[in-house]
Amino acid sequence: MLIRRTTDILPSEITPRAVYLSRRQWMAGAAGLTLAAALPKGPEAAPLSAAKSPFSTDEKKTSREDVTSYNNYYEFGTGKEDPAAKAGSLKNSPWTVKVDGMVGKPAEFAIEDLIKSSALEERIYRMRCVEGWSMVIPWVGFPLADLVKRVEPLGSAKYVAFETAYRPEEMPGVQSMFPVLDWPYVEGLRLDEAMNPLAILAVGLYGETLPNQNGAPIRLVVPWKYGFKGIKSITRISFVDKQPETSWNKQAPSEYGFYANVNPSVDHPRWSQATERRIGEGGLFVKRRPTLMFNGYAEQVASLYAGMDLRKLY
Repeated sequence: MLIRRTTDILPSEITPRAVYLSRRQWMAGAAGLTLAAALPKGPEAAPLSAAKSPFSTDEKKTSREDVTSYNNYYEFGTGKEDPAAKAGSLKNSPWTVKVDGMVGKPAEFAIEDLIKSSALEERIYRMRCVEGWSMVIPWVGFPLADLVKRVEPLGSAKYVAFETAYRPEEMPGVQSMFPVLDWPYVEGLRLDEAMNPLAILAVGLYGETLPNQNGAPIRLVVPWKYGFKGIKSITRISFVDKQPETSWNKQAPSEYGFYANVNPSVDHPRWSQATERRIGEGGLFVKRRPTLMFNGYAEQVASLYAGMDLRKLY
């Protein structure tokens, strides 16, 4: 039986994209059984060595328990608990990332080679979900710009397109007769956004390789944008000259724009974005905190959007 947490949810947050579950509240039983003990085991996590980063926030980190059990990853189901329960079926080794398009040096990288050849950093970032909740996550990864420079984009390249693995036999959420999205999941950035020092390709969290439910073995993290921009389990990165399609923008263009910058003054059509609730700060009367422009990273990224109408280009 699943217990749905509703004590700290605004009515406007209860949507098909927002099925909330608290792992701590799920735990029950005199025998002290936990959700972790009941879940299928994915690939064993391996430790990662990473340097500390000056880009990290000093805010209190969300617990590893919450980070790994409260997820959106619709390839494994629409419930927050589904990725942790079902993503163990994803085989993330061997794994390659194809980089192609308008580049001078197209390549296909084995994930092991990417990790070994990169200077890994721990980046403790705020993460703001479009649904109105947030976390603080200690990612391990490397700047996306490092990979961009490595493949030498042509002058005609203006955008970077990303694609998630599409494996129906391993991803039960894509097998539905009424799919939530048009698979595979795709996302995109402008090239200058991809080159920003804050944008990283994450290969771990909490000092270990990524769990499957968090996007193993490699995912995008762009902390000034809503979380759905952080595409998981990347298999392809393409450099293109036109704005690429993105999954949620295709599904509901009036609700999910290409840019998806965190902006407290631009509401979702069905709820306010002015405040957020931090996962792990639960309770019957949890106090919501103000949402920060660009999720608090305005100093590093606001110049990317100088002169743009951020209410129109949401």
